Amino acid sequence: MGDDPYKDDRGNKDRSITREAGGTMSGAMADGARVDVTHAFLVGDTMTGGYGSGADILHDCTIAVDPGEIAVIVGPNGAGKSTAMKAVFGMLNLRKGSVRLDGQDITALSPQDRVAQGMGFVPQTSNIFTSLSVEENLEMGAFIRRDDFRDTMEQVYELFPILKEKRRQAAGELSGGQRQQVAVGRALMTKPKVLMLDEPTAGVSPIVMDELFDRIIEVSRTGIPILMVEQNARQALEIADRGYVLVQGRNAHTGSGKDLLADDEVRRSFLGG
Repeated sequence: MGDDPYKDDRGNKDRSITREAGGTMSGAMADGARVDVTHAFLVGDTMTGGYGSGADILHDCTIAVDPGEIAVIVGPNGAGKSTAMKAVFGMLNLRKGSVRLDGQDITALSPQDRVAQGMGFVPQTSNIFTSLSVEENLEMGAFIRRDDFRDTMEQVYELFPILKEKRRQAAGELSGGQRQQVAVGRALMTKPKVLMLDEPTAGVSPIVMDELFDRIIEVSRTGIPILMVEQNARQALEIADRGYVLVQGRNAHTGSGKDLLADDEVRRSFLGG
């Protein structure tokens, strides 16, 4: 689905992280080090907020991703990973901070309006219509489009061949990994500018996890930025261009996937040594 000069070096690309004062920083950064995200394609910038009138879960949290990148959010249980993703998608009100997409401030937009602006979001659960066929699920993904989406559907089938084979089958009858492919495919039917995945490999076998990661890499090679929350931190960082380790809703470590995997503290604290 398009050439990628880095296709043999996924996870070791180490795109430099720029400091606000200029220069670059190639190693993992800790202790809340501020990353310049002024020109990032998608950024949730210094986000503070929680659900309803409850306590804040995010505290000056910043995450960003650029075209062609895979950015992953990892951290311990309760770190605010999925909350950060939902904040970027507009599913909770921010008390501080902003969200920008392709240079436009979208902080005030609803999730529906963010989809119209180019956000594709795949939640962890309840992400398919189980009673509809695979093909009907994909058609539902194109609900905001007014053009001919058949070419996009063929691209989805090219990416996920098993879905073409099972296109007439009810999505609820598929395996967990196949359901996730339907969910990602449905998001791609919107022709998103950015794809956001919340725990895409939750509950699947290691073999299926590897296959899903392979497909995610293929999507990124088309130029679509991917922001992903993932419980399988080591495997996710291996394919990541950029990684964010959150602890208690704050940025604890930021860097390339390669640098975070090589960081002794990150390995010891979050990756099992």
